[in-house]
Amino acid sequence: MNVDELAHAVRAGDRRALARAITLVESAREDDQYEAARLLELVLPSTGAAARVGISGPPGVGKSTLIEALGCLLVARGEQVAVLAIDPTSPTTGGSLLGDKTRMERLQASERAFIRPSPSTGMLGGTAPHSRDALLLCEAAGFSVVLVETVGVGQSEIAIADLVDTVVLLLPPGGGDELQGQKRGLLERTDVIAVNKADGARVADAERTRADYANAAHLFLKSVPGITVPVLVVSALEGQGVDRLWDGVRAHRQALIDAGLLEVRRAAQAERALWQALERALLALLQEHPAVRAALPGAIDDVRAGRISASAAARELVARLARGA
Repeated sequence: MNVDELAHAVRAGDRRALARAITLVESAREDDQYEAARLLELVLPSTGAAARVGISGPPGVGKSTLIEALGCLLVARGEQVAVLAIDPTSPTTGGSLLGDKTRMERLQASERAFIRPSPSTGMLGGTAPHSRDALLLCEAAGFSVVLVETVGVGQSEIAIADLVDTVVLLLPPGGGDELQGQKRGLLERTDVIAVNKADGARVADAERTRADYANAAHLFLKSVPGITVPVLVVSALEGQGVDRLWDGVRAHRQALIDAGLLEVRRAAQAERALWQALERALLALLQEHPAVRAALPGAIDDVRAGRISASAAARELVARLARGA
């Protein structure tokens, strides 16, 4: 199947073609990247209609459980749901370590759902280098909702805000004491806050945490001018409050549209994606250039030995690239 045929199959909603297309855009091979660029060019006119939602939060907070509960709710309402689960990368194989797909068995069984785990390849910020490309391919395949689950590395995990329309921050009960330390970072890029695990003996703790964050949201969290970030309690395990969470996501997205900010946000995200792609392309060019490759081992030795600063060594390597010698 050539690229034109693959693009046609993706737009027709072929799940196998979609999986193959995502594999292509995630490939590090230079010949694959040329084909991936052509593929994305072909499907781009068919993108943009989906609700793009990021689910972030610390490890163990129940992101996968929440996504399955939310995904099942949405498919029951007739939505086509794609899940992009960004997993930590294995240092041995380069693949995903956690395999979140295996933890969403009910959602995986639905014909209206597509779940794709992707390794972060060590990228900081909670996403993966080609998460945006995978999201666009899911939109082109006709999915009306794309849920992106981040790695779960802490409050520095803000790259998700450069990828989706709405960021949902999932928190555990009893997390209110950490509020002051989270005023900078992901919390200020959050659009909906949900305190999970509000079940059993933890209901009271969840309510206290919700109240702590609700007070903070009233004071300084406004993802859309004039709109306070909603703070909810949910039990992903029991499916309680998941419908209200989705109502909050929909309300935020509609507020963006009404304020004329959805297109502004997406345009800024596209520009950011350009700079990220340029950084990757230039780094690859730098590493592949013969003069740079020849000088690189010596530069590394000099930096390690303290004979030259890293900044000076980098400038010299870039200069070799510029003059071709």
